[in-house]
Amino acid sequence: MPDAKGFAAEPRAPEPKALEAKGLESKGLAPAGSNLLFLREEEIRLAQDLLFFAYRDFTNAADLILAELGLGRAHHRALHYIGRNPGISVSELLAILRITKQSLARVLTALVEQGYVAQSPGHADRRQRLLALTQAGQALERRLFERQRERLAAAFREAGGAAVEGFRRVMRGIMDEAGRGYVERSEAAVREPRIRPS
Repeated sequence: MPDAKGFAAEPRAPEPKALEAKGLESKGLAPAGSNLLFLREEEIRLAQDLLFFAYRDFTNAADLILAELGLGRAHHRALHYIGRNPGISVSELLAILRITKQSLARVLTALVEQGYVAQSPGHADRRQRLLALTQAGQALERRLFERQRERLAAAFREAGGAAVEGFRRVMRGIMDEAGRGYVERSEAAVREPRIRPS
């Protein structure tokens, strides 16, 4: 039952069958929050502060490079997801970014005009536009990634493995189903062995 200042969490750990059903028993993990009795409003607000400051400083690492090129964070997000998904369609990118068609059109126009993104017609539907990074786009995306990787790698090393796993669980908990599905597909692709051409 929630109290006047916050949220009541699960008062006891779930039964082993519940853990097994969630696939957590084999990892030796109880559901997150099962040992916390209360999350007060002030703790939630502190979590907001952490997210806001972390996002500010994480993005600032790339903002300086983007500003030199007359680009912004929307361009960076597009570069990131096009780079992660070569051949992604405009409609798929729209679904990930959740911005208007007009906003994406402005972003893509700038990236295409500056030579960072190439467009090609779809294989089955010639009206479809498929997106990929050019060599210049790959170099820029890599440069932005390297700047942000430094900050993340340092934070991960300082926090340790258990904290990194906890961070991932919290981030997944904040995401909606579409975001979690995207991350799970990305993780599965990393785990799949690459087939070398014969």
